[in-house]
Amino acid sequence: MQTLDQIKATLEQKITGARVEIVPNGIATLPGSLLVDNAHALAVANFLKNDSQFQFDFASNVTGIDWPERVIKEKVKVKKLVDGVEKDVDEVVEKTTPAYLECVYHLYSISRGEGPLTIRLRTSDRGQNVNLPSLTPVWRSCEFQEREVYDLFGIQFTSHPDLRRILMWEGFVDHPMRKDYVEPDDYEYEPTPHDELIAKAQRHYPQEATS
Repeated sequence: MQTLDQIKATLEQKITGARVEIVPNGIATLPGSLLVDNAHALAVANFLKNDSQFQFDFASNVTGIDWPERVIKEKVKVKKLVDGVEKDVDEVVEKTTPAYLECVYHLYSISRGEGPLTIRLRTSDRGQNVNLPSLTPVWRSCEFQEREVYDLFGIQFTSHPDLRRILMWEGFVDHPMRKDYVEPDDYEYEPTPHDELIAKAQRHYPQEATS
């Protein structure tokens, strides 16, 4: 399989306006991934599937990630006077990264026996702007998995053929895999109530607990 640098260069050359960024894995022995801009995601997906040099014809896994706002420390070079001589010195700076949601796709070429290639799509934030283009029109195997990401993380996939909850019931409030999700503290029915659930029920139904 081509390197990420080669794939990135090809995509940006063949798809006018496409913006592709290499995201390191964080573990030196594992490959990174490609972050694709949303406006060109469908075109990139079609190219990766249909172009003869790639033929990534199978999306094996689709998953969501919730990234709250966080502070990242980075090491940068700054010029400072050291003993009267200007030198480049390492300095640690803190940078605040805004919150967003992310969808990650793992692609394989069954015909070429290559993969995985990991691509990422990111929302603008994790509040009002949580739309991403659906890649189900390119890889049908994404359909149920994008529904799961929608259900558990709240990402709205535009052009998805059947975007509805797949694990939680319709009418369920919130998305359970978000990092700020608060589990409801009220259980109307529990077939085998144990200590923790009994304690929660007593807070909501004190009269029943003491009768």
